[in-house]
Amino acid sequence: DEPITITREDHDRLKGTKSRLKQGMTLSRGDLLTLALMASENRAASALARTYPGGKQVLVAMMNAKARELGMDNSHFKDPTGLTSENVSTASDLVKMVLAAQNYESIQRASTQSSHMVRVNARQSLRFVNTNPLVRNRNWEIGLSKTGYISEAGRCLVMQAKLSERPTVIVLLDSWGKNTRVGDANRI
Repeated sequence: DEPITITREDHDRLKGTKSRLKQGMTLSRGDLLTLALMASENRAASALARTYPGGKQVLVAMMNAKARELGMDNSHFKDPTGLTSENVSTASDLVKMVLAAQNYESIQRASTQSSHMVRVNARQSLRFVNTNPLVRNRNWEIGLSKTGYISEAGRCLVMQAKLSERPTVIVLLDSWGKNTRVGDANRI
């Protein structure tokens, strides 16, 4: 419930991504976590990192420590938003991350919500939708989901879903078209 205000520091100067979260808006830490996971909201991720005890540098160090703890030997993080190509990983390392993340109910819930409404002031609310449209498809039973995109990595999707009654982790990297990762997941 901790209130966090979006500041100028949260604006993406690396890729110039857009956001509906404007400077001065105050949301709860929980809402920002949900928006970062569900809607790939970069300003939300930046605000969470900026307000982490010790700041962004400490958070990135903790991300790298967690990756080592999980045995993600081919992964290294430089930025908490995922916007820098200096963040690197492999499909097998991302499977390890998904398997660990599915143990956190808050991550499961936030990453698989179809949409989330946040109140930004007394008169205005904003509705955000999940960047993975498969969470709205009744044919899919998705337990965890995260999309990502930067030009260097292409469109990516990691998720845990039940396929033929078996929990399965799917990692799709470098899809070329906006909807290709969804089509690839359906073909799987």
